[in-house]
Amino acid sequence: MPSTSLATVAHDGPAAAPAPVVEVVVPVHDEQRALPASIRRLHDHLTAELPFSWRITIADNASTDETARVARALADDLPGVVLLQLPEKGRGRALRAAWSRSDAAVLCYMDVDLSTDLAALLPLVAPLVSGHSDVAIGTRLAPGARVTRGPKRELISRTYNRLLHVSLAARFSDAQCGFKAIRADVARELLPQVRDQAWFFDTELLVLAQREGRRIHEVPVDWVDDPDSRVDIVSTAMEDLRGIARLLAAARLTRFLAIGVLSTVAYALLYLLLRSPLGPGAANVAALAITAVANTQANRHVTFGLRGREGLLRQHAMGAVVFVLTVLLTSGALSVLRALDQAPARGLEVAVLVAASICATVTRYVALRSWVFARRGRGAPRPRALAPSTSSSADRVGG
Repeated sequence: MPSTSLATVAHDGPAAAPAPVVEVVVPVHDEQRALPASIRRLHDHLTAELPFSWRITIADNASTDETARVARALADDLPGVVLLQLPEKGRGRALRAAWSRSDAAVLCYMDVDLSTDLAALLPLVAPLVSGHSDVAIGTRLAPGARVTRGPKRELISRTYNRLLHVSLAARFSDAQCGFKAIRADVARELLPQVRDQAWFFDTELLVLAQREGRRIHEVPVDWVDDPDSRVDIVSTAMEDLRGIARLLAAARLTRFLAIGVLSTVAYALLYLLLRSPLGPGAANVAALAITAVANTQANRHVTFGLRGREGLLRQHAMGAVVFVLTVLLTSGALSVLRALDQAPARGLEVAVLVAASICATVTRYVALRSWVFARRGRGAPRPRALAPSTSSSADRVGG
């Protein structure tokens, strides 16, 4: 196949070979020593144990040693092994390129050191082939996993994943294990949203999958630490923290809260401006009405990502119902304050209204998410199962 500006691909076997069910990508950078034994061990395992057609893709991302030459020799020698060469470094970049061009139905990747026991590969891909799940990950932190590694890496891994749970509400247990799989149709939807090109790629993909309501299957694995790992822990940790901050800023709830703060400030200022000419009750309704329209439109575009005029009138009409509930809550708070104090200070009056408005924000978010801007069709039937191969081990090798 001719080379392109993105990558050079070397195929083994006939050009018209049928698409495999499973493609296993092994991203590598300067791994000439570890590559031969690992790829041959993986090839032997797939040939003997995987009941689906498969392909191994060595994704060489800008190696400066003999990795490309070694990988090309492996592709020439082993059926079902191909080489993908990329001019730029980055594990995420390598996975994006390999997965984007793949014709397989299930896309996997694993680290070249094969720290994860390959016996977990079939449990990893089977739920995706059957249609039960959308993404599958190996986990070293779930019950049943057996892990051999030093206390420093254990502490870093647990701290990082705990940080994901607290900051991004992650429900998966292990974002960093280099042993993952995804259905190709799901990858086509999620990959354009992933921005990271390096080590945070995995975490970002999983967070986006969770936010999209995708089913993530976890497989406890047997894992042995690679003492020759050359990952720069400090720089990788800093990149991860920046990625977490970016995902946190992009979270729907964060965007909603930012809009809510601006709306509340505008509401308070409008109330103070209109109170003297209209009186407290009318000023409250008028200020809420003005900010409610702006709030609904801002959430439509920024929080829920809706564009165009489709559903616009219906959504604003439904937003008006939410506005009525907010009016009732704030007016009730104002009435209680007036019952307690006939002439409350202007600052106290505004504080009570703002407090009531903040309480209404929770109701507004739930209503907007589950009713006003609820996406139709989220209950679509799950993907159909892929037909497993029943051919011999030699026929199962992908082209």
